[in-house]
Amino acid sequence: MSARILISALIFLVLCECMMLEAQLQVGFYDNSCSMAEFIVRQEVANAFFINKGVAAGLVRMHFHDCFVRGCDGSVLIDSTPTNSAEKDSPANNPSLRGFEVIDSAKARLESVCQGVVSCADIVAFAARDSVAITGGFGYEVPAGRRDGRISLASETRSLPSPILNVDQLTQNFKNMGLTQEEMVTLSGAHTIGRSHCLAFSNRLYSFNSTTSQDPSLDPSYAAQLKQQCPEGTDASLVVPMNPVSPAITDECYYTDILANRGLFTSDQTLLTNPTTAIQVIQNARYPFLWKSKFASAMVKMGQIGVLAGTTGEIRANCRVINS
Repeated sequence: MSARILISALIFLVLCECMMLEAQLQVGFYDNSCSMAEFIVRQEVANAFFINKGVAAGLVRMHFHDCFVRGCDGSVLIDSTPTNSAEKDSPANNPSLRGFEVIDSAKARLESVCQGVVSCADIVAFAARDSVAITGGFGYEVPAGRRDGRISLASETRSLPSPILNVDQLTQNFKNMGLTQEEMVTLSGAHTIGRSHCLAFSNRLYSFNSTTSQDPSLDPSYAAQLKQQCPEGTDASLVVPMNPVSPAITDECYYTDILANRGLFTSDQTLLTNPTTAIQVIQNARYPFLWKSKFASAMVKMGQIGVLAGTTGEIRANCRVINS
């Protein structure tokens, strides 16, 4: 097969995949039914970011945690009830997940102008995109039309990747969601913004394994700095920036940190242990423009996971509560 025929075949497959996705979700979905929808969400993200720059990282993470459990259906927003522990109250999300008040504010405004039209799941997707853009990443078009799910179970957050996973486990975790290993490395770059609770990585400082207390793959000077910020047996509420140099900027520093053995989580530093993912880390560090472009594309693809569309699900009136 000639190179030209092969390229044409690949283009055809990509176009077919895009057409299948567009059959479910559409860019500009609210143009006629609620034309201010994306503008309102963008305003609410900007208002919150002006007060607290860390909220942007929270909103990106919220979209990720929503999509990896039951698909991108807004189930991460649902409050627990006396008879059900919801996703947001699982150890994977509580107390680390934040930004719910931004979604609440956007939803309240949207309900006042377009009652029952804009889903909570779409608000989360828009807010994540706007958070990437406001922190210096590339903006991107968000295909919309997601509907909201009616089930939220803390027990199902086990599908979320843990900070202690190795590269093979991470690859499988993302593969389970229809994402490639390269997309896993690309999306891991979201750790360039935001913060982490000390408990998420304290094992690398004090109890790595039976023979050594400190992870030998962790830069010693960085480990010493982390130990000052996170003393052994520390307060569970203590946090540190994921990327100390530029914690509120979407840039390539996550990857340069990994190359310097300063990845905060095991799941970050493990990307150097595989030849293929190590090359991708190097490329993303060297070519930030390329990484930002890949990141935008990967976010769009992630936002398609397990969506409810058409007549499935519902449009919640209050993102925290399923409709009665």
